[in-house]
Parts: sequence; C-alpha cells; structure tokens
Amino acid sequence: MNLKKIYLLRHGQTDYNLQGIVQGSGIDAPINAMGSAQAAAFFEAYSTISFDQLYHSALIRTKQSIQGFIDLGIPVEVLPELNEISWGEYEGTPMTPKEGEYYRMMLHQWQQGNLDYAMAGGESPNSVAERLNRAIQQIIHGPGNTILVCMHGRAMRIFLSLICQTPLKDMDQYEHGNLCLYLLQQEEEGGFVLLNQNDQDHLKGLKQI
Repeated sequence: MNLKKIYLLRHGQTDYNLQGIVQGSGIDAPINAMGSAQAAAFFEAYSTISFDQLYHSALIRTKQSIQGFIDLGIPVEVLPELNEISWGEYEGTPMTPKEGEYYRMMLHQWQQGNLDYAMAGGESPNSVAERLNRAIQQIIHGPGNTILVCMHGRAMRIFLSLICQTPLKDMDQYEHGNLCLYLLQQEEEGGFVLLNQNDQDHLKGLKQI
C-alpha cells in the first residue's frame, strides 16, 4: 500500500482569535495581518515539500492559510467535513468570565466522557467526529502520498483523536496554536503515528504569536 504522510495545519490568526471571541463553523472570518504573516512563514519553511494533494475546510481562513501552496498549482479539494465545530448560540460572543465558566463546565463534561453534550444550538464531539471520519477516509483513500490538510483547532483535536485512535474524551492532549503543524505518518498496518505535534518553529521570527 502507498503510505500517507499528512501535514496537518491549523489556520492562521483571525481577529476573532486575537480578541478572544468565540469562532466556530458559523463564523467565516478571514485571517488577519498576523495570520497572513504566519501563512507566509509556513510557506517559506515548507515550500520545498512536494505535496501531492491539498485539503482545506469550507471556511475562508483555512484556504487563505495555504494559498501559497494552492498558487503552485498543487491539486486542492474543499472538504466541508473539516469545518470547525459549531458553537451554536455562543458564536460571535466575547469570552467573558461567565462564558469562560460555562466553557470549562462543557469541557469537563467531555473529559468525563459525555461526548454528546453540546452548547445550545451547537455540535457535540460525537457529531463532529462522525463527519470528520468521512473526511479522514476520503484523505486516506484519496490521491497522493504527501498530503497537506488545513483545518481548525477544536476539530483538529477530534481529527487527531480519531486518526491516532486515542479516546475522544482525551482530545485536549492535542494542544495547538495558530498555524501550528502536526505531522502524521501512516504505518504498514494502516494506523498513524505522530512524528511532530504543535510545531511552531516556523513562526519563531514573528512577533506576538
């Protein structure tokens, strides 16, 4: 079998990230000036990698984050299944102390294994996992061996739990920053191992990351 190597990337910074405003699949925010600088830094560091295939979510911030590679003419596919989790009624709201308390309570529910729990009007980890499993299968069985995937923070945690076959309730072990990289290698038996995680070395030359 042709073994896949997946470069898994979180999108660059947006103003919502910078201002601490809840941003899920219902917020189609572009990357800001820092996000553009992060994307340029990643492209400079990894443009020599011969990617066979690119994937990004249906939200503009992921496309913008890998635009340099798209401009090289590498085949690209939009996978809405890679979209961020929906935070429902809380999308677009500032993370106030009250909202922070509710968010921590929700995380506690997930860490206790209540993975059907969702914010009002939003998605649960189990519902996100269902669509991400479809995306993972499409990526694994799709063209090419060296793959670049750009997606979102919470969805990335769920994606990594699924592809690395770790318990979904432990998803917070996969830390992330804007434009961080996770590198995954497929093994002969079909599973994936992490070669690198939350790698931000390519951003060291930037200020206020």
